[in-house]
Amino acid sequence: MATNRDQSPIAANRMSAKRWIREIGWRHVVLIIATFFALYPVVWVLSAAFNPVDNLSAARLIPRSFTFDNFTELFESDLTPFGTWLFNSWRVALIAASLNVILAALASFAFSRLRFRGRRAGLLSLLLIQVFPQFLGFIALFLLAQQIGDIFPAAGLNTQTYIIMVYLGGAIGFNAFLIKGFMDTIPAELDESAEVDGASPWQIFSRIVFPLSRPVLAVIFIITFINIYSEYILARTLLRSTQEFTMAVGLQLFVESNYSAKWGNLAAAAIIGAAPIVLTFLVAQKQIIGGLTQGSVKG
Repeated sequence: MATNRDQSPIAANRMSAKRWIREIGWRHVVLIIATFFALYPVVWVLSAAFNPVDNLSAARLIPRSFTFDNFTELFESDLTPFGTWLFNSWRVALIAASLNVILAALASFAFSRLRFRGRRAGLLSLLLIQVFPQFLGFIALFLLAQQIGDIFPAAGLNTQTYIIMVYLGGAIGFNAFLIKGFMDTIPAELDESAEVDGASPWQIFSRIVFPLSRPVLAVIFIITFINIYSEYILARTLLRSTQEFTMAVGLQLFVESNYSAKWGNLAAAAIIGAAPIVLTFLVAQKQIIGGLTQGSVKG
């Protein structure tokens, strides 16, 4: 009997191990394969950035030698002003994301706290507009830029002012709906107490609702910044001169010709451009998850 008692835990452990492999272990295998599939292109980009050979046919996953020439050439060439492109991307994304958050917060406060005719229809209309991708209207946006440029050249075609205005209308609907869900979780009793003290709707928004909505506002800012920073189609259509290019558009110059493509410079530029975004996402990922979860509690 003692022997059976000693062996029963071992048998139970063996059974649990088999059950773990059957029910859970296969998920780890799938996760490892998916991770390898996702990281393989990243490893190739890192390899090409430090590889002195620009020929893809002769490239290796682990290069025979390493060099930093691809990185130094980015800032030494006058034909491809990478530093200007990087600054343009940051400036456009920062201004557009900041204004987008402010406008979306104002719209969210109106839909969440104010009661007016057409409130529900207006919110649904904003969501319906988001169903259609913004780049579907790039022809209309191009013609509109030309017409605006005839009257006000500073905000017409090939200006960052115009592309910022285009980005402002791209995601306000979805952002407003997301922020509204978060604002709905803020107790309405705070508004009523402020109204008793004589606070106006603007004071309630600026001093109570807006500060309490900082988590979701930070999430919206980060997501909007990343999307605008890497946007290509509209920027390529509306920007014409090299000095006005954003980084996503400027990188095309490295691969314009099939016979003189600078794959090493392209990979190095991609790493420099992506590194700040990756670091920002890693640092703020807890806040992103928390803000999205809290904003989805009540819609």
